[in-house]
Amino acid sequence: MATVVRRKDFSLKVLSRNPENYRRETKLDIHKAPQNPESYLHPFAIEREYQRALNATKLERVFAKPFLCGLEGHRDNIECLAKFPTRLSHVLSAASDGEIRLWDLSTKKCISNVVAHDGLVRGMCAHRSGNFFLSCGQDANVKFWACSEEGHVTQEPVRTILNKHVYQSIDHHEKDDTFVTCGQSLDVWAGDRAQPYQSYTWGLDSMHYVKFNRIETHLVAVAADDRSIMLYDIRGGAGVQKLIMRMKTNAISWNPMQAYIFTAACDDYNLYTYDIRNLTMAANKHEDHIAAVMDVDYAPTGKEFATAGYDRAVRIFNAVEGHSRDVYTTKRMQRVNHILWSMDNKYILSGSDEMNVRLWKSKAAEKLGVLKPREKTAFNTAETLKRTFKDHPEIKRISRHRHLPKLIFSQRKELREIKEAQKRKESNRRFHSKPGAVPFQPERKKQIVELKD
Repeated sequence: MATVVRRKDFSLKVLSRNPENYRRETKLDIHKAPQNPESYLHPFAIEREYQRALNATKLERVFAKPFLCGLEGHRDNIECLAKFPTRLSHVLSAASDGEIRLWDLSTKKCISNVVAHDGLVRGMCAHRSGNFFLSCGQDANVKFWACSEEGHVTQEPVRTILNKHVYQSIDHHEKDDTFVTCGQSLDVWAGDRAQPYQSYTWGLDSMHYVKFNRIETHLVAVAADDRSIMLYDIRGGAGVQKLIMRMKTNAISWNPMQAYIFTAACDDYNLYTYDIRNLTMAANKHEDHIAAVMDVDYAPTGKEFATAGYDRAVRIFNAVEGHSRDVYTTKRMQRVNHILWSMDNKYILSGSDEMNVRLWKSKAAEKLGVLKPREKTAFNTAETLKRTFKDHPEIKRISRHRHLPKLIFSQRKELREIKEAQKRKESNRRFHSKPGAVPFQPERKKQIVELKD
């Protein structure tokens, strides 16, 4: 920048530079080179940026190693997982033999364990304060367990509630001292009461999964054995809506950032995202599993969710897309029953039939630990370049490619052929029938049988 100083008899031009533009922060840092951003001086800028994006995409697949470790110690199948809303490093796991273990993710070790129930543990959740957690089991008991900040769990329950029938699932209110259980009915409990203050039934079949809404905390979603999803408002005396589907729903997860969105994991190999303001059609259909989807859990950001499949695979979906962005498998992993996304948005935990809780990275190629400023800058630049050129064929092919086990690959191919044949058959029937005799039905509406208010 040139500064002109004018006087009566002469004019003087002075060059003025900012030292931050050329001075190094440390002696080990590289020298900053001045650059002119004028486009006519860089005729091959787009070609260079494309090559950098291609290299960044290839390196991402090279360093994609999502599996971190297996949390070993259980002696039976993993039945449920739970996380504390007020803690980042502590998670709970329960097995079919009634044992509950508390894990510390920072050390990847079990810091407490307790034999909680006679028989398998049906459900588990953390108390809103974070100092307790609740469990319900095959022995028809609901138990409260004290858990310190260091992770020490008492060997005897703080409180026990005896019931006439077995509860299948349990969940705690986000703000109040209230929790819900489901089995033969949906029961709402409050405080130190020994009996539920509210019970709901809608039909004769039992309920096997219950989940509180984390934003509109008075809303409860329930999955029942009659293939239905029921919405309840605990401030009222009856259910709000009942959605009957063609196949059974195994799990439900509310979006933590959008109060009216939830995703259901179904037996028809798919997941369906619904908007409670309009349940006549699914807002989105998520495909890629080749067997029943057993569990689903949203990331704290609400932009992604992870799923556990009967096909021995863990998949990660973007909330607005119909196909998974990543799939995690191992040779020894059997059917995955439960999935959990950590509260810091960095890890995913899966519980499977071969008695292991596995710890994965939510982003397979992410570098863990502290990043230097130059590393952060390089990472952000690479991410921007990949987003800019994500639709180019070569980059799209490399970023989407995954090495799948032979069983999953072959069955996925067979399932794709079956779906194409069904679509072709429906199209032929519509073409050779009278107009309106075979109406067109969107894919997101085919699984819905009936909607009751």
